Amino acid sequence: MDVGSILKLGASAFMKSNQSGEAGSNLNPDVLMSALSNLIGGEGGFDIASLMSKMQGSDLLGMAQSWLGDGDNQAIDVNQIMSLFGSDKIAAFASQLGMSESEAAGGLSDAVPQMIDNASSGGSILDSVGGLEGAMGLAGKFFGK
Repeated sequence: MDVGSILKLGASAFMKSNQSGEAGSNLNPDVLMSALSNLIGGEGGFDIASLMSKMQGSDLLGMAQSWLGDGDNQAIDVNQIMSLFGSDKIAAFASQLGMSESEAAGGLSDAVPQMIDNASSGGSILDSVGGLEGAMGLAGKFFGK
């Protein structure tokens, strides 16, 4: 699945999320896709290695494994989303979308697992880098850890 499709899926999940409230359901999908790209990928991408690296260093590793695998995705709560991205990035994301930080984090808690799950559907990302350990090692090398 290409980056554009992943961002569209994330925007759709975010807008359908009960946790993003009315503000989330009324967003312009293109604006939301841009905000998601800024939050997750920077320079127009979707940086799954960065997210996996952050999750590896916390209690979220098991959650990451559920998202990367083909089974059910483990849920992530609003507090974990805030911890994963940092309150400053969530605040900037919410501001870009004109919504509260709690609505933004709520929508992300539904969107992020689906985006990562679909980015790694069938294990293609994992297979190409040597499984979960390879993905974590790649992320570690990329970020100098």
